[in-house]
Amino acid sequence: MVSWFLRVEHVLTRLALAIAILMLIVSVSLGFYQVLTRFLFNAPSTWSETLSRATMIWCVFMASAATFRGGFMMAVEVIYKLVPKPTLLALEWFIGLCCLLVLSVLVFYGVQMTQRVSNQTLSALEVSMSWAYAAIPVGSAFAMLAVIARLLAQSCGLETLGPMHDETVEQEAAATSGMPPATPSEPRL
Repeated sequence: MVSWFLRVEHVLTRLALAIAILMLIVSVSLGFYQVLTRFLFNAPSTWSETLSRATMIWCVFMASAATFRGGFMMAVEVIYKLVPKPTLLALEWFIGLCCLLVLSVLVFYGVQMTQRVSNQTLSALEVSMSWAYAAIPVGSAFAMLAVIARLLAQSCGLETLGPMHDETVEQEAAATSGMPPATPSEPRL
């Protein structure tokens, strides 16, 4: 059952990430189009800024699923260093439950906001504003699945506990190899 859920979640998170990438491409392209029409042709587009903003909102909320799944949400690494190894799973569950609480609030109020603005239109597009607001509950629901999958995978021992990137491990590896730790500007080979 867990492996089936993880497979379904993997497909859904990939779908959310693909939508986020597509929305980013559309948003950047529309921004470029707007600059061209405004400064090159001296005839600014009336619709591209609104659509660019809406696609950027969708990009952020859909990418949140992959962010939560990978464990890239904001983490205080000091806490992971202070907590003994046997209690790391409990810490992960506490963090995951807090994330689920926030995401469920976003889904609940996101649905309400989407319904509330359904009669309003986006300026220059004549499209319901609810299409832009729908990114909040949809993206948050995808992120909730990702958080649950991460907790299940960690509980079953399929993923490591704690943050994905640990500076102390990198520093210890550098000390044993005799190489200085890699800086963000110079990747380790």
